[in-house]
Amino acid sequence: MAYTAHERIGLKEKLGYGVGDLASGLYLNFFGVFLFYFFVNLNGVAPAAIGLMLLLTKLVDAVTDPMMGIIADRTRTRWGRYRPYLLFGAVPFGLFGVMVFAVPDFGPTGKLVWAYVTYTLAMLVYTAVNVPYGGLLGVISPSAAQRGSVTAYRMFFAALAGILIGTLGTTLARELGGGDEARGIMLTMGCIAALSIFCLLATFATTRERIVPTAENGSIGGDLRELLRTGPWIAVAIAAILGVTAIAARQASALFYFEYVVGDEGETMLGFLDRPALFLTALALGQVTGVILANFLQRRFEKAHLVIAAGALKASAILLFYVLPLDAVWPQTGVQYFVGIGFGMLMVLAYAMFTDIAEYVDWRSSKQMTGLVVSASIFAVKAGVAFGLALPGFVLDMTGFVAGAQQSEQAMLGINLAFAIIPAALLIPGGIAMLFYHLDRRMIATVERELAQRRIGPA
Repeated sequence: MAYTAHERIGLKEKLGYGVGDLASGLYLNFFGVFLFYFFVNLNGVAPAAIGLMLLLTKLVDAVTDPMMGIIADRTRTRWGRYRPYLLFGAVPFGLFGVMVFAVPDFGPTGKLVWAYVTYTLAMLVYTAVNVPYGGLLGVISPSAAQRGSVTAYRMFFAALAGILIGTLGTTLARELGGGDEARGIMLTMGCIAALSIFCLLATFATTRERIVPTAENGSIGGDLRELLRTGPWIAVAIAAILGVTAIAARQASALFYFEYVVGDEGETMLGFLDRPALFLTALALGQVTGVILANFLQRRFEKAHLVIAAGALKASAILLFYVLPLDAVWPQTGVQYFVGIGFGMLMVLAYAMFTDIAEYVDWRSSKQMTGLVVSASIFAVKAGVAFGLALPGFVLDMTGFVAGAQQSEQAMLGINLAFAIIPAALLIPGGIAMLFYHLDRRMIATVERELAQRRIGPA
């Protein structure tokens, strides 16, 4: 089969690929909203201890994420390089996610050890599935335009995950728990795990790998050196990590903000949505809008410029939310929607840029290392979630937070720092990093054209 640079990807395959990120999005959104709250507020683990746990697990990811990319790039099976990991990793993906919240009746130290072990295992399986899933996007088409279109579907389902967690997360935890909030959170995670397994298997069944691998990839050390001297990769990784950290910190501290700062007692505001659910739903709906908007705008403007604009929108909206009165429910909800727009734009552009970078590296060095390049996107998201969850842990611990008690003025300041001020500040260096991204649309067109010529021949 000859390469066709402009071969169109059908709707079924776009949906099939996109639904795979519903699994990832459900996990990361659920962890982002409930993990810190679950261990600190419901299980009595010290905030700083959980924060340290989340940071230390990233040391493992710093090694395993690129290694998984290297392994996937060198995999050769009848199903392709990347798709087999979706098939065989789906069930472990679901199992270990549930284990994180299936905490035995230990003391705080035992529960902390449980968190270390199960969360590390869950993130290892996440890596084993999601690095190949991201790599698949890089070989689903040789066309940057087609990859960009598929990325939009992926980000739509990622945003849909946020909507589902926002609208149903707190409600399911309340209803399934029957008065036991911790049990309700675990059972809700079980429902998410079952749906995630189905999504990953659907992605395996509906997608194709169209870029044929070379017979030999070269040395692992050579691949790593090539990656680390690729400036655009470093720039996008920094912007993605900081952008996700800002959102994750807000998610992790949201339940604390509404309970202790706002004084919310769980009353519904719209249908069955309470204030935290309304907050999370507005973010997710904004994310959907941002995905659609970015998919349209990237056809006319440079991706790097759009990422900077998205970060500025997020930071401005976060600060505006902070200065609004605590009882301004609907103005805050509207502002949170714009936070979501900025986040949605950032994520769809970042994922598209990572696959562009993979093609650029192939063009520059004749090294096919899509999985390794795209592993940065997986690490960026996981690191951003971890840093975002850890940040409230350290800030709340330093400012004297006590679970279930009347908070001091200093502790209230700590919640606000974690919820608004620090997340907004983190977006500034992310925007600066994008000034060093030099792969403009003209360069990508050249890369795509010359790679297409190089790849012509029998598959």
